[in-house]
Order: sequence, then structure tokens, then C-alpha cells
Amino acid sequence: MNLTEQPAFRAPRPVDRFQAMIVAQRAYALAAQGREVFHMEFGQPSAGAPPAAIAAAHAMLDSDPLGYYESAPLKARIARHYAETQQVHVDPARIILTCGASPALVLALTSAFHPGDRIAIARPGYVAYRNTVAALGMEPVEIACGAEVGFQLTAAALAALDPAPAGVIVASPANPTGTIIAPAELAAIAAVARAKGIRIVSDEIYHGIAYGLPTETILRHAPEALVVNSFSKFWAMPGWRLGWLVAPDDLSDAAYARMSNLMLTPPTLSQRAALAAMESHAVLADYLETYAGNRAALLAALPALGLGKIAPPDGAFYVWADVSHHIGPGAFADSIELALTLLEDTGVATAPGVDFDPVDGARFLRFSFAVSAEEVRKGIERMVPWFESAPRVG
Repeated sequence: MNLTEQPAFRAPRPVDRFQAMIVAQRAYALAAQGREVFHMEFGQPSAGAPPAAIAAAHAMLDSDPLGYYESAPLKARIARHYAETQQVHVDPARIILTCGASPALVLALTSAFHPGDRIAIARPGYVAYRNTVAALGMEPVEIACGAEVGFQLTAAALAALDPAPAGVIVASPANPTGTIIAPAELAAIAAVARAKGIRIVSDEIYHGIAYGLPTETILRHAPEALVVNSFSKFWAMPGWRLGWLVAPDDLSDAAYARMSNLMLTPPTLSQRAALAAMESHAVLADYLETYAGNRAALLAALPALGLGKIAPPDGAFYVWADVSHHIGPGAFADSIELALTLLEDTGVATAPGVDFDPVDGARFLRFSFAVSAEEVRKGIERMVPWFESAPRVG
């Protein structure tokens, strides 16, 4: 190349803004004005970390300078968690501690794939899948997953992609729907992926939060998969920013190299607290009981809200509701306008569906029930009359 020539600039792929943040910002502004606000826009457990975890953190603050640290005991405890809950052996050396699930997803994608690779994801799906894939120079390939398949990825849909993608992200239980992939279907997805040379990245951050259906790790069917998990959901520690990646043998060195260069280590305080959280079985069972009660309350109230078309919330703590009868001429322009108006009028904050589905999400809302039973009760009381009088199409 001539020294005066410059390589062509390659613009990064666009990354969409998280629209729920707009709702959240307005919700916090209303709260600052003295309004009562019910935060059902984020999947953020409101109960807080188990008391034993907080006590462990206090003790560490009094006794430890908190230098860079990777907890071998925590890695071993996570490995034991897989053995106890999934009957799967995971070598602790394959577990890479991260600053939450989001960095774990970045490690998984950059370790297994290259810029330009095509990565399949379900639509609807968590907004950061599409945006992180795009930000890393890869191409998200969205698979439309409607009510007929429980808004979940299927082996048939993955097999139908031609050409086959380099990778696929699966999530069970899923965000925003709470739906779970049945074990047989998960095994079928793993078989298709193996036959077509598709690497699986499995987001399992909602494991442990389910209402009667089994949640199997992909590692039972695809030991070569990468698994993302976090202490933010089941262990109710979102602000502690701690998660992990289980990397297969052929990628563990690459993933660890990226973690140590890009992120160094996760918070030392969080690692010590997480060990205590993992032993807080009774507290965590109480949290799950609250979610189950909130779920039942919302499901009972949905007909009164006129929201009978929903995804089955098998796990996690979300209701994905079709609000299309409120979207269109004479009503609201989209789910963003609906969510903001609902917030202003009732104090109930929800997540617009456009974050999770750029094609059909304008007619969906996501309700999070990871809050207290009292907040859900009050939120329902305010939403029932609002939806009864809200403008409808036609």
C-alpha cells in the first residue's frame, strides 16, 4: 500500500438505546418529586442480597484491604452448585469470574467468534444480545419466535437457517418472556448445533427461578457450549456486579486472557459475599415464594387489565403481554408512548416491548414482578382502572 493511502474507515454497527432506561429515568424523576413509583420496568430483585452476604461484606470491609482477587473457593462452590443442581461435573478451572453477566457475554462472544460471524438469537429476546453482537462487529440473525412456540427458539428454526450461523444464543428461562425450553427441545437444539457446527452460548442467569418446570443447563447436552450466569437474579445481588462464564476446554485460555486484560477481576467484596449468599437456602426460598405469589397475583389480574394474551411465565419474573388493542389510530403510537403514559398516570413503570423485539415489540409490554408483594398489589390496583379507560384501537 502506498504510504499516503489510508485504509477505508469501517463504521461500527449501530447499537440501539435501551428504551426501558427512558422509562426508568422518568420514574426516578417522579419519585424525586414525591410521587409513589412502582418499579416494574427492570428485572431487578428488590429484596436485596441475603443478610448473610451483607454480613460477610461488612466483616471483610473491617479486615481486608480489598486488593485484586479471584476466589478459588467461590469457583469451587459454583462447580459444586452444578453438581448438586444439574448433576454435571464442571472443572473449577473452566469457571471465569466476571463483573456480572454482561462482561461474561462479551468474553463468550469474543473468545468463540470473529467479526463478521453470524450469531442467531431469538426474537423477542434480551436487548443486549442483539446490541452486544452488533457492537463486537458480528451480525445478529434474529429468529422470529411467536406464541405458537412459546416465544422460544426451537431446533427446527435453528436447522432452517441457511447458511448456518457460527453461533446461537439460547436463554431458558428467557427475558422478556419467562418461557422455558423443555429438556427434550434443548437436547434437540444441541444436536442441530453439533451437526451444523454451530457454537452455543447459553444465558442461564434465571436458573433457580422457575415455577414447576425443569431448567436444564445446556452443559447436559452440549459440553462444548459456553454458559453465562450471574449472582444478580436468583441470589438477588444485581448491584454487586458479579457473574461467571463456564468456558469449554478449547476456549478457556482465550476467555481468561480476555477477562484478565479487559476487566482484571470482579469486585473482591462481592466474591466474598457471594460465598455466603450461596449458602442462604432458606432466604432464597423465601424470595422465590414472593416471586411465585407476585406471578399468581398478576396472572389473576390480567383479565381485568384486558391483557389476556401473554407468554407463559414459566420462570424468571416477567410477564410479556400483548397490548396491541391499545396501539394504533385513536390510541397510542407504540409501547413506548403507552409505557410513559401509564407511568405518568399511575406511577407504574414497565418496559416497552421494542427493546426486546424491534419488529413486533411496539405492541408488547414487559412487566417485572421482582418487587415486593405490596408493590405488585398496589400496582395492580392502579392499573386496573387505567387499562379499563385507556384508549383502544377502533
